[in-house]
Amino acid sequence: MEILRIEELCKVYGEGENAVHALENVSFSANRGEFISIVGSSGSGKSTLLHLIGGVDRPTSGRVTVGGVDVYAQDEEELAIFRRRQVGLIYQFYNLIPVLNVRENMSLPVLMDGRDINEKRLEELLDLLKLKKREGHLPNQLSGGQQQRVSIGRALLNAPALLLADEPTGNLDSENSREIMKLLRYSNEVYHQTIIVITHDENIALQADRILALEDGRIVKDEVIRR
Repeated sequence: MEILRIEELCKVYGEGENAVHALENVSFSANRGEFISIVGSSGSGKSTLLHLIGGVDRPTSGRVTVGGVDVYAQDEEELAIFRRRQVGLIYQFYNLIPVLNVRENMSLPVLMDGRDINEKRLEELLDLLKLKKREGHLPNQLSGGQQQRVSIGRALLNAPALLLADEPTGNLDSENSREIMKLLRYSNEVYHQTIIVITHDENIALQADRILALEDGRIVKDEVIRR
């Protein structure tokens, strides 16, 4: 079942001679439960594409449809709800609140949305992410790998339609990188999350089911590597 459709997506920064075409007529779709990696050199448009899928930035033209809903046909309030409920974002730099402990950081987006925390799911995630014994710790009391696991838990607690990860292993050593990718694969298989990961690492990319390659704001390869 299709969960995501991108149609003729364009993003231009600046005007006239100073215009930068970050994305040009990008189109593709993704089914529920797919695990996709997006690769490309710096400046190829990878992060711009991820931000447009996640409702973080608005396209110059084109359409993003998630679960049959035209994302950018929504007003600002509806778009904010979409970001909180339908998208889980994982960044390279964790973005944890330094004065909140593990449990509080994971729960914050749900509380900001004015909803009750699914305690059963929270406990499951703490166990899965091997954070049960660290749930009262602040971010500065955690290793880089543990902080990234907290950010994954925060993204998963809402059970979003899409999990978007922008270089999630970029700050980690090889052992922690393998652990993070194993967790994302587990989430994909057990929770049937649709996951899109941006990476520069070919070994990370090859752990996905499908690879999209971007070059100068265009898709130059769309390859299924496992079914």
